[in-house]
Amino acid sequence: MTSHNSAIQVCSLLETAANKWPDEPAITFAGKTRNWSETFQRCRDFACFLKSVGVERGDQVAYLGFNSNVLMESYYSPALIGAILVPMNYRLSLREMIECVEDCRPKVLIVDPHFVEHSLALRDACSSIGTLVYAAADNGEEETPAGMMSYEESIREISEGKRLCDLSASKDDETVIIFYTGGTTGRSKGVMLSNNNIQCNTDCSIPLYRMQEHWKFIVPGPLFHLSAGSRVFSSTALGGHCVILPKFDVLEVLRTIKKYKINSVTLVPTMLQMMLDHPEFSNFDLTSLKMLGFGAAPMSMDLLGRVISAFPRVDIFQTYGMTEAAPILTCLDSRYHVLKGANANKLVSVGKGVSHVELKIADADDTLLNAGEIGEIIARGDNIMSGYLGLSELTADALRGGWYHTGDAGYLDTEGFLFLEGRVKDMIVGGGENIYPIEVENVLSYHPSVHHCAVIGIPHKVWGEAVHAIVVLEANTQATEAELIDFCKRRIANYKCPVSVSFRAEPMPLSPINKILKTELRKPF
Repeated sequence: MTSHNSAIQVCSLLETAANKWPDEPAITFAGKTRNWSETFQRCRDFACFLKSVGVERGDQVAYLGFNSNVLMESYYSPALIGAILVPMNYRLSLREMIECVEDCRPKVLIVDPHFVEHSLALRDACSSIGTLVYAAADNGEEETPAGMMSYEESIREISEGKRLCDLSASKDDETVIIFYTGGTTGRSKGVMLSNNNIQCNTDCSIPLYRMQEHWKFIVPGPLFHLSAGSRVFSSTALGGHCVILPKFDVLEVLRTIKKYKINSVTLVPTMLQMMLDHPEFSNFDLTSLKMLGFGAAPMSMDLLGRVISAFPRVDIFQTYGMTEAAPILTCLDSRYHVLKGANANKLVSVGKGVSHVELKIADADDTLLNAGEIGEIIARGDNIMSGYLGLSELTADALRGGWYHTGDAGYLDTEGFLFLEGRVKDMIVGGGENIYPIEVENVLSYHPSVHHCAVIGIPHKVWGEAVHAIVVLEANTQATEAELIDFCKRRIANYKCPVSVSFRAEPMPLSPINKILKTELRKPF
């Protein structure tokens, strides 16, 4: 458990790295490398800039764009003055982005060159945004769009003018970062994570993955997800070197591992499959890798076998968790990633609860169940979120009785290994993204020809699960599969849209309380 005797500050990770290893490489992005001293100075300067434009303790600062050195710096800059970072999911539709921005009401929005139009629409939609900051490509040669302030120039002006400000970093249970996660109510929820939550997960993951000082990390996954974001904190704690890719690209990942002799990579199963399927995979020297982590989505045993064979000398770890748990709940250690021998029978589990987590299985009445009995996975520990932004009832329900209710179903064996059995709340996990059926159903229900619809996850070779819609049409109307998919694509993020639609002539199977029985709908698949 995390100690509460002294103030826990995520920012002290950064300050310690700058004091202890000032000249060690910290961040490489777009071919440019900065050390820990420079990185800390940039974060301090931008924190002072934020203060100068009216950002106060407890205010939100949003970032919209691909991964970059600026986004990694933003994991610390707002926190240095007690403000809160909101890294936005750029895969959302504009309508969904507006919902998030209206929800968290940031005073400042940092935007990269790819989302300038979006940022202007967000500023028009949300009166809280007083300042747009443009984070140009790292060559700094682009012109800043009208009505925006340049990230690099803002830092330079603070630095050259020696306009230092008093820094009072957020600490303990103060929120340091908010991640938006898909909503069972049809809207995204802002998960509030504190310094304690982040520090607790960082303290756990370093020994868990057997990470060492000055390791080289690659960040190929989106930093608007904590599965990628947690590497920012572990790298800082170890004085490591973080090589950031704007977004996942198979060849770029392989080249980067070889070029920088990367030690640690964390991926979702889809990314691993794409790497192993790439015709040039075997042409790259990946022998520097010491640790490979994966999670965020189900992985088929076939793919898992291929991964184990492809990385025979790498420690492979599977983790199970969620944003609300900052994010790790369980880990299957590398010694169980074997295809033969006594340990092989644990390969279909997601491992044991990590050191700071208490893990239990409960029935619908929150009565604890015995080993082997399937129920809802519940957890408690210093890593569990403080709650959902502005959603006190949902928070109280999720954290009832002092336990976080994951909504996932599973059982524990007699040795404490967790086995997943699907999802209590029918969430679909496709390519590492959480997709809540109700969001898709809400959109489909607006189509004039749709009388009834249900959305389920069906097995998919590449994505783990794919979104499938089952539709009952209104009498005397017509609609095609392509038409309904296109209808969704115009309204929600592509990854949430159905990849297939089937039509039913008969009514949906219903429970005694008239809920659609998705278990029945899943059976043919």
